[in-house]
Amino acid sequence: MASDDRWLERLRLELAWFTGQPLLRSRGAGAILRFERVRPRRSGAFQPLRQNEITPQFLDRAIRALKRWNYDFLGMDEVCRRAVTLPEKRRFVALTFDGAAKDLISFAYPVLARHAVPFTLYVPTAFPDGVGEAWWLGLEQVIARESRINLMMGDREQRFTVTDNAEKQALFSFLESWLRSLPPADLSVAIADLCTRYRIDLAALSREASMDWEDLAKLAADPSVTIGSATVNYPVLANIKDVAALREMTMGRAVAEAAFRREIRHLAFPFGDRASFRRSHVVMAEEAGFASAVSTISGIVDAEGRTNLRALPRIFWDGRMRSLRMMRVLVSGVAFAPVKPTGSVASRLNDG
Repeated sequence: MASDDRWLERLRLELAWFTGQPLLRSRGAGAILRFERVRPRRSGAFQPLRQNEITPQFLDRAIRALKRWNYDFLGMDEVCRRAVTLPEKRRFVALTFDGAAKDLISFAYPVLARHAVPFTLYVPTAFPDGVGEAWWLGLEQVIARESRINLMMGDREQRFTVTDNAEKQALFSFLESWLRSLPPADLSVAIADLCTRYRIDLAALSREASMDWEDLAKLAADPSVTIGSATVNYPVLANIKDVAALREMTMGRAVAEAAFRREIRHLAFPFGDRASFRRSHVVMAEEAGFASAVSTISGIVDAEGRTNLRALPRIFWDGRMRSLRMMRVLVSGVAFAPVKPTGSVASRLNDG
């Protein structure tokens, strides 16, 4: 079913491209793109987190294309200004990266620096401290290695047998959804039990995948880099009490400000989809002193204050797609409005 949905979405975006919508009906002031991991393509059929990855080569192609399409590249401070002022002639794009993954400095930063484009990095401060739990990586490794998996779900032990890639993908989706529904303490117990049973060192795996403070200090020294906060532990805010959610926001900001010796003005809601945070968290972001907060809810940013700065939409680029045509449709904003054929003008649009 998920693959069918992706195919239909791809077809819809291709239709928007070939009907000329990106050229004729660009909407809003600009778009915020959200990426997570940037690293060379891996071999192997079981890659449930591939949607969160792009290659350095694709990042380079995307930046070159956005420049050809005459987008202004902005940091989040300037995004906030454009969102509350009158529309400008040129639309903008903001590149944002979640999670502070180690491969950002190894593979993404050389590309970004070569192009001299600004970008924003949202840091969950427990991870450079070496105590964050990248539970999704532990889950991926267990399912990749095992064909029979037992784990405690609530007060019952469940047993799963997965013999092929499709079954492994389905089990990952099921268990990821279940884990994300748990309060943080219960999630930690569940993933610790699973990783212990199958000899996965989750602490080492999490540290290896994350930048440390030395890495982050290098990025922070670059004036084109905006450092934002993604709380301390990167919890699903909807699964914790409001007082704990506010503490995650305020402590994440305080730790980052102490580490980088600068004001931290921008927040990313962990995971950021509609199920992971509530309206009250938008209010909390303002109470915590953030000038903006980004979600992973798809959309474009309007001018003249029509978009809430503390519930900013972002376009999550699915790493399984490599079409610049689709990216152009998405950043144009037309994908978030009804698509109406306007005649064949595909020859006027250039993907090259």
